[in-house]
Amino acid sequence: MKEILYLEIPTPDTDTVRTWLQQRFEPGSGKKLVTAAGLRLQFPQAELSAFVWSMQRTTYLKVFRWHGSSAPVEGKVIQQLTQQIRAEFPYHYPEPPGVDLSEQSIFSALAPAYPRTVQYFQKMPNGEYDLSRVYWWEQRWREGVRNPKRPKQVIFEGEQRGVRSEKKSSEFSVLASGELLGETREPSAEPSSKLEVTQNSNDPENAPTQNSPTYDLIYVGGALGLIHAAVMARLGYRVILLERLPFGRMNREWNISRTEFQSLIDLGLITPAEFETVIAREYQDGFNKFFDANNPAGAKAPVLHTPTVLNIALDSGKFLHLCGQKLTEAGGKIWEETEFVRAEIDSDQVTVHATHLPTRSECQVTGRLLVDAMGSASPIAWQLNGGRAFESVCPTVGAVISGGFEPSVWDSAYGDVLYSHGDISRGRQLIWELFPGEGDELTIYLFHYHQPHPDNPGSLLDMYEDFFTILPEYRRCDVDKLVWKKATFGYIPGHFSVSSRDRRVAFDRLIAIGDAASLQSPLVFTGFGSLVRNLPRLTDLLTTALQHELLSAADLDQIRSYQSNIAVTWLFSRGMMVPTGKFLPPQRLNSMLNIFFGILATEPPAIADAFIKDRAGWLPINRMALKAAWTNPALIYWIWQLVGPEDFLRWLGSYLSFSRDALINVLCRSWFPGWVRKLQPATEARSPRLWLWLLARSYAITYSVGTPRIERSLSLDVSSPASHPR
Repeated sequence: MKEILYLEIPTPDTDTVRTWLQQRFEPGSGKKLVTAAGLRLQFPQAELSAFVWSMQRTTYLKVFRWHGSSAPVEGKVIQQLTQQIRAEFPYHYPEPPGVDLSEQSIFSALAPAYPRTVQYFQKMPNGEYDLSRVYWWEQRWREGVRNPKRPKQVIFEGEQRGVRSEKKSSEFSVLASGELLGETREPSAEPSSKLEVTQNSNDPENAPTQNSPTYDLIYVGGALGLIHAAVMARLGYRVILLERLPFGRMNREWNISRTEFQSLIDLGLITPAEFETVIAREYQDGFNKFFDANNPAGAKAPVLHTPTVLNIALDSGKFLHLCGQKLTEAGGKIWEETEFVRAEIDSDQVTVHATHLPTRSECQVTGRLLVDAMGSASPIAWQLNGGRAFESVCPTVGAVISGGFEPSVWDSAYGDVLYSHGDISRGRQLIWELFPGEGDELTIYLFHYHQPHPDNPGSLLDMYEDFFTILPEYRRCDVDKLVWKKATFGYIPGHFSVSSRDRRVAFDRLIAIGDAASLQSPLVFTGFGSLVRNLPRLTDLLTTALQHELLSAADLDQIRSYQSNIAVTWLFSRGMMVPTGKFLPPQRLNSMLNIFFGILATEPPAIADAFIKDRAGWLPINRMALKAAWTNPALIYWIWQLVGPEDFLRWLGSYLSFSRDALINVLCRSWFPGWVRKLQPATEARSPRLWLWLLARSYAITYSVGTPRIERSLSLDVSSPASHPR
């Protein structure tokens, strides 16, 4: 018996495929016999057996030569079967239905298309609110992907002030909720516990006012932005944070390692004792394993153990409130449930216009610098980068589950860092993550690497329907018995960098950080980890720019989290994406993943740890790449098929840039940073702009190749405010 065909058929309706195979497929020759799972084809020299099955809400087909030898007619039959089944069952990318929340609930609107999603969101606290956010986020993302050349303008220069004043604020809003949900807007959730100075969304008297004081920093986006804002407030800067959601709510949970979190401790934002209080769970080991039942012999791999990768599960709510407390104690302000509308940039300040969602009142605030931390769907990022805002994305869905699993299903001392339980599913390689949380809680994610396409932007709702359907395939459970605590979801973007200057992260008096800057790891797509790892560098450079009023686009563009060792690995994630409309051998991406992770499993644990934490250097990356090519020479051809010549040439540019930076690191790391520090007193006094440039180069030498070092100690002592030159 020999397998001669394996196909992914992108439909969950396996019965229809089986019926088509048995009744409508015409092989052209041979005797056709119907079986329970498919059919048999009898020829004089051989007999073929074809059958279908369902997994991951996808249908798969295999054909085996049951006995006999290959005959010329066999190849013709297989070709006809492939062509006919592709024509009958092509890729289909469904659109979410239109929703008008003034006429119906989000549950009734989505139930026909996403029945399981609605069923289980109804069992979650704040489920209706969260499902509305999922819908809103997907619609906002789809519009940005489909109209990348015409992003709506939300950043305006001072000369346009007269024109702006004649327009309503809604005309400047990029895909505001009212445009997506009829005349309704994203509903407010039940208020979370508030910090004393946080705006209370239920009290109109506490809504933001139009006569606000001038701040040094205006942050828009309250997750990653809050961490950075708290650091800058404790350095003495006047900081205000605008958060669209009720303060403390998160779309995702956060996992990190102790060594990475140490950056926040070293900066003085969090004490070691406080860190222990925000740890929900610390597990013993993390597993990385990809499905290989259908892989060729050279593309199977053992489990890769990563005990110090993402092994700390943070209590995100407690951590955010702790950062909020640090921010407000340092004099900072938080405006919750306040949505960014537009910003006006003048020579000496930036004015942010926003809407207080509960009261629908307009408000504004002025400051020296605007920090965009609005994440992947940031309208500012779309405007700054036009058609190249993001080149890849991980649509990610999941949930925090507080109980309902049988004791034998999972040991909470362990986590799944990256795991797949099947092959390509409807044009996506689905990957799971599982992280134990506090008590019996488990946080489970489902995601895939994706190249956005106007016909196929990437769907959170479709992924959620998969999640609730195939969760029992991943971990044995009765979904109806699970206790759902909250939904976790988002679009996590990526940018394929060739150099440190091929993406805009700044404008005059404006800078993007976190997911809005799209500079995170191409492998694990962790914007949180990337921000924490780069926080010392970002803070030092931004402090220098603020102290000397170096707030032009050219100056601020030097303050970024670019690492050439990360940029060179974008080919890895690019190779994990099925191009829209293209059929691949179903096992192809699992084969590629297993080849690479199998090599990591044979390396010392420190190599795998460094690679996943974005700290792998030139020698380890090159050694593993050569080893992968030697282990399976077909890997190079597979990658070429997926990425094409244009992107392969772009990657060569990334590789040359990485090699150059690695050489500079070897030649300069032992003396250049120290030499720059010796130049600081005279250089900073005579030419602050030159000093900022030298400081950025000093950091780049070490950070760019994954060997970061803190160049100086930054005191977060609020009793010693930073200077605020005007």
